[in-house]
Amino acid sequence: MICDSSVRNWRDTVANLDLTGAAPTAANVTVKAPRDYLTEREVEKLMDAARENRWRHRDATAILLAYRHGLRASELVGLRWDDIDWQTSTLHVRRSKGGIGTRQPLAARELRALRRLQREASGVRIFVSERDAPLSVAGYQRMVARAGEAARFPFPIHSHMLRHSCGYKLANDGHDTRAIQHYLGHRSIASTVRYTTMSPHRFRGFWKD
Repeated sequence: MICDSSVRNWRDTVANLDLTGAAPTAANVTVKAPRDYLTEREVEKLMDAARENRWRHRDATAILLAYRHGLRASELVGLRWDDIDWQTSTLHVRRSKGGIGTRQPLAARELRALRRLQREASGVRIFVSERDAPLSVAGYQRMVARAGEAARFPFPIHSHMLRHSCGYKLANDGHDTRAIQHYLGHRSIASTVRYTTMSPHRFRGFWKD
């Protein structure tokens, strides 16, 4: 036999349930990326998508530099024209979060993209908005996310993926862990080991037929 107090407790529980929440849909369910980096081919795909928007060359160049130099969003938008030494083809990278700054070589593709961008420049910052104000971190992050959507990646793309993509690419190419640490500006090599841990080069020669 069910007592009155049990019925009242059941009614109170039902009354307190939140039945107003929306049912799960593609719009309100967060889809997590299967990994936190892109392959080199996927980065090219992202750049191709960025070239289809209004600021095509600026945005494609931003993605290229962020990938090639492992730049965080704040480091990318903070780049100045005087950070480039055209005679030595190097870029002064100032790291945030207490990282170690370095001078890094600029490859021919980067130099061509930067010289074209410089011809359209009017300020000290390399990347600016349509109002000639410095490009904001949020603006850059939105651009990368939208390029990911335009490229129809099956998972959300965020700007920090480009930094991780750089680390994994260098590790997969067999570069020394300490050199990657300095390139990315890590103070501790423990932050760099994540990239070399996944490198298939560590296992080469395990089996020979």
